[in-house]
Amino acid sequence: MNRKVVMIGIAGDSAAGKTTLSSGIAQALGEERVTAICCDHYHKYNRQMRKELEISALSPEGNYIDIMEQHFRLLREGQPILMPIYNHSTGDFDAPVYVKPTKFVIIEGLLPFHTRQMRLNFDVKVYLDPPEALRHAWKVKRDTSKRGYTREQVLASLTKRQDLSPQYIHPQKGIADMVVRFQPPEDNSHETGGHLNACLVLKPTVAHPDLADVLEHGGNGVKPALRLELGRYEGRPADFLEVDGNITAAKARELEELIQGHLPPDHQTDLNELGVYQSGLEERRSYPLALTQLLITYHMLMAGESLVH
Repeated sequence: MNRKVVMIGIAGDSAAGKTTLSSGIAQALGEERVTAICCDHYHKYNRQMRKELEISALSPEGNYIDIMEQHFRLLREGQPILMPIYNHSTGDFDAPVYVKPTKFVIIEGLLPFHTRQMRLNFDVKVYLDPPEALRHAWKVKRDTSKRGYTREQVLASLTKRQDLSPQYIHPQKGIADMVVRFQPPEDNSHETGGHLNACLVLKPTVAHPDLADVLEHGGNGVKPALRLELGRYEGRPADFLEVDGNITAAKARELEELIQGHLPPDHQTDLNELGVYQSGLEERRSYPLALTQLLITYHMLMAGESLVH
């Protein structure tokens, strides 16, 4: 494969936060240098046909897997594609769009790691793994505020899909280089936004930055806001990086600046653009999300440094 661009894949179930994560990474890299592709555009059928055929968008048979394989490879080689467009508002397809990749390509969706041919294109593979109760809350809020569904319709859809996710979506966790889990803190189980804790499983399949200079040491019963522990994930060694949702703005900025120090010297990231997310129609900010986006940005920039043109 003639690799001309840096590609990252972000996989996860519906409403797991894939678009939110990728948007911040694009901001950090510079939107003019990023091509973002959503796998939803490769659905095989429109909403009405899926309903009639009883085929879910979560299953491979509901998507053009072969075209995704072809388009991922072309993008990786710096070649343009004619990308189909699925419109979530109408549930139908719009006219296709000509896409010429920039230096960085972010591909996010339900099944980006489904086949070996798809996986081979990525420099870094990320899987988003929020607890199901949290993902359901996010999906209800998103689909009722942005996609025209009622709460009852969203809940019915979740029930109908509950057997498909373990079969097709969840296995991608084992393939990812990094598994990201935003979850409520123990003392606030109802939290769904900016104060969620973040736990990142950092597998040794890619080289992660040395975070020794940003880690804190707890004392006097105080738990550090950023912690790194060695453990095992699905039976294999991995580092577990945890960020408290209640981290202060000052401490978060200090950590962001330290992590940014690991980035190539010619790249300056606007830290104020990181961690932004939508709560319904309202824009808010999460510091654990910002730190996660910055760490993934590091991986893309490091891959870019080694790219052969």
